[in-house]
Amino acid sequence: MDIRFSGSRSGTAPLTWGQRAIWDTIQRTAPDDHYFNFGRVLAVPRRAGPLTVARAAEVLRALVERHESLRTRLGEPPYGTPDARGYGDSGGPEPWQVLETGGAVPVTVSEGDPERLRDALAQTAFDYRNEWPLRIGLVVERGEVTHIVLVFCHLAADGLGAEVAVTDLRLLLLRGSLPGPPPPSPLDLARWQGSERGLKVARIAAEHWESEYRRIPPTMFDRREQAPADPPIWRARLVSRAMDLAVRRIAAVRGTSTSTVLLAAASVLAGKVSGHDVCAMLPIVGNRFRGDTAGTVTTLSQEGLFVLDLRRGDFTGLLRAARPAALRAYRSAYHDPAERDGITERVSRERGTPIHPYCCFNDMRFADQVDASPDERTVRDALAETTLGWPLSQEKLNCRFCLHVTGEPGGLGVSLTADTRHLSRPAMERYLLDLESLLVEAAFREVLEPVG
Repeated sequence: MDIRFSGSRSGTAPLTWGQRAIWDTIQRTAPDDHYFNFGRVLAVPRRAGPLTVARAAEVLRALVERHESLRTRLGEPPYGTPDARGYGDSGGPEPWQVLETGGAVPVTVSEGDPERLRDALAQTAFDYRNEWPLRIGLVVERGEVTHIVLVFCHLAADGLGAEVAVTDLRLLLLRGSLPGPPPPSPLDLARWQGSERGLKVARIAAEHWESEYRRIPPTMFDRREQAPADPPIWRARLVSRAMDLAVRRIAAVRGTSTSTVLLAAASVLAGKVSGHDVCAMLPIVGNRFRGDTAGTVTTLSQEGLFVLDLRRGDFTGLLRAARPAALRAYRSAYHDPAERDGITERVSRERGTPIHPYCCFNDMRFADQVDASPDERTVRDALAETTLGWPLSQEKLNCRFCLHVTGEPGGLGVSLTADTRHLSRPAMERYLLDLESLLVEAAFREVLEPVG
């Protein structure tokens, strides 16, 4: 079935900074760019039932009409637009975002497992110019919709944007409407970013990138492995309740966030594995600091530049240094990718070698919980519950080292996706176990962590 929609306006604009960033990444990862698809499953609230397929279609139509990113695709710049930038390997002009007033989104109706339906809808790359950036599935049991599945193109939403969409969908199911006017759209955001105020924000961020690019290692993982795996890209995933308890305790005792604790520890070990005494890591930042973007469904997330000098000795000292370094990184994430590309090219030319960390950190949790109460025995006993698996492998990735953090029913989930031409599978497994060990030790005593 199809869901027909009719919005209030159409239009074109350059890509926003967030859209440009993910588009560049998609181009470098294709044809494995389905890697960036992600989905959400909403169990229909009991108070909204029984929900018919027809009623579910009405609610989803209202969602697509409210959030313009869900009916925005890639297209060509208007005729005569001066735009000399190229993208990807094609070298053609950068595409623009094209907002459509009306159309029809196909819906898959299934009687199966909603998680399996989500995975099936996400397993192929989007057609960015011809397909709507949202795939929808309905799970039906005895004629009643029990779950709604949404799979997002990353050009239309990031993790926080998807949460906005799911929250609005829930409210539409329960109340039938949403209060207030629609939030700003990617079209509005692109126009602000091109304004004088937007350009000033971009310049401030660019200064951070340029100054730090002059002192960081050219890349974090520059060694070549003699026997890479086939395919070369693999993901190791560790789930640890012990690490979860330890991180919460460290954050509570040191007066910081669990994300900063994890970023500092990840940097310590990245430096140790790569042999560098300065770690440059690219944390993915939500960029929802402005109040008018809090309710926007779009992709605002971009990389910031986090730099930590690892020669301070103990983990406590590094953690103290990580707090202001993280704030600088978060501010640098709201930047114009074209300006960053120019800085990268210029500094690389001056230093006589390509500059790019190829080292990413993405904390995908939405809540931060600190707790100093777990005792050492409880944390160490939880080590027996730790699991490690290998859920993904593929041919291409735009990075060499990507650490993802998620909250899981069994504890903290830490996934390392890496290029085995630069970090072997045994080294990936050892990295995750060493990260767990470092944090468990740091929760109860000072840890002297040698680097190099």
